[in-house]
Amino acid sequence: MKKIGFGLLSPFLLYFGLSACQAQPEAFEVERPPKREFRAVWVATVDNIDWPSQKNLTPDRQRAEFVDLLEFYKGIGMNALFVQVRAAGDAFYAKSSEPWSEWLTGEQGRPPVPFYDPLDYMVRESHRRGLEFHAWLNLNRLVHRSSRSVSSQNLSRTHPAWVLSYDGAKLFNFGIPEVRQFITEMTVNVARNYDVDGIHFDDYFYPYAVAGQTLEDEATFKKYGQGFANKNDWRRHNIDILIKQIHDSLAVVKPRIKFGISPFGVWRNRRDDANGSNTTGGLTSYDHLFADTRKWLQEGWIDYVAPQVYFSGGFAKVPFKNLVDWWAENSFDRHFYVGQAAYRVGYEDSDKHWRNTSEIPDQVRYLRKDGADGSIFFSSRSLRRNSLGFVDSLRNEFYKYPALIPSMPWKDNVVPLSPQRLGATLQMAGLNLFWEAPPLASDGDSATYYVIYRFEEGEKPSAIDPRRIVGQCYEGTHFTDRTAVAEKKYLYYVTAVDRLHNEGRPVGPLRILIRDNRLQRFENEMTEN
Repeated sequence: MKKIGFGLLSPFLLYFGLSACQAQPEAFEVERPPKREFRAVWVATVDNIDWPSQKNLTPDRQRAEFVDLLEFYKGIGMNALFVQVRAAGDAFYAKSSEPWSEWLTGEQGRPPVPFYDPLDYMVRESHRRGLEFHAWLNLNRLVHRSSRSVSSQNLSRTHPAWVLSYDGAKLFNFGIPEVRQFITEMTVNVARNYDVDGIHFDDYFYPYAVAGQTLEDEATFKKYGQGFANKNDWRRHNIDILIKQIHDSLAVVKPRIKFGISPFGVWRNRRDDANGSNTTGGLTSYDHLFADTRKWLQEGWIDYVAPQVYFSGGFAKVPFKNLVDWWAENSFDRHFYVGQAAYRVGYEDSDKHWRNTSEIPDQVRYLRKDGADGSIFFSSRSLRRNSLGFVDSLRNEFYKYPALIPSMPWKDNVVPLSPQRLGATLQMAGLNLFWEAPPLASDGDSATYYVIYRFEEGEKPSAIDPRRIVGQCYEGTHFTDRTAVAEKKYLYYVTAVDRLHNEGRPVGPLRILIRDNRLQRFENEMTEN
């Protein structure tokens, strides 16, 4: 019988590259929460839906409200948020050719006083808390129906030939090449000037149809639609060109940035297309919004899709499960996040299933089972309202334990190197762990943050269970474990994680025993036949 040190062939280390780890089943594996899961919320700024709470608050109040949002979402286990920084031909950021938003300052074109850059601030504060920040840009609007001020610098006034008027709004005419070029440059400008993690568009491409109204782009079709048998195919082609153009431009300017779309939930119904979903909805993104999102995934033009699956499990025409099944099968190795309708929970509408307290919990259970990479909730206000207590189920059950954001190997598959020289001191606040940053990996990346794992005596170290994560460190190279207690033997490991969430091999184990207000090292041995 050969004795070896506990850390020599630890299953934790084996997980990061040696095959034997798969032969180490854990007793708790059946109920294990996901180690990686995208957990996010949309924060809408148009018409002050979510943030800021009203127009023309002081910058201090705006910042305080945003930090309150961050603390709330961090507290319930979220790891990302999508903030609408272009709502309608405007900007919630300084480095823009479009005017400041009226929903920020009360009048379109008026800067904050005293001056600050909200996007810089929001990104920085989000990253301090370990939350990814995705810049959400409305794609088609220049003037919203609820707009009360329109700046002389709004594109509807400086470039009226680019505009289509429809249903009380002014929209981009996507058939004009200069329009597509402007949208591309506007998008790339955000990626170039701000440290955002992703660029995000919602479901507004060509507008949702309104009875009795016509989108007047016939003249543009006659000018640019040669070779297309009908206007619908030409419109889809316009959006295809735009999405590919943005994808290609972002890849040049900032290759690591994520690019994703949140389309209307149904691409096409199976009755109209053999590739469509087992649904019978009257609206589809392909036929009515001219957005061929399935093609964009297939071509690799977007990194994730977050379809708005705003239907209950009992809705006959578009059942939640049927739509999730379809997207899981048609994501083409890109990430699939389920857009979930927090705003419908508890409301008295025609679908009574939304009054069921188990609707959202059942949806989360199903999307995990069906292979989705996570979910995004619409919207922030609805989550804060906590209708029927569904947010409590996120906080106390589904998001109780932390989750790393899924990695994107098509963008970065190089893991960071290990931290070095792990040590500890005992302080009044708790056990202070410290280490040194790893050297640069082969792709030039170091650590963006660190994950601290803690195991008790008798537990087999493993990197697959987030219940063993005692903390994550987003600033510096130290962490205080405030929950360590005396007379227990602990093993600590620390891993480095890069910007795209590749996790490297750990440093450790550091074996700690707190006794008589002092730290003691211990040698825990295991046997191997």
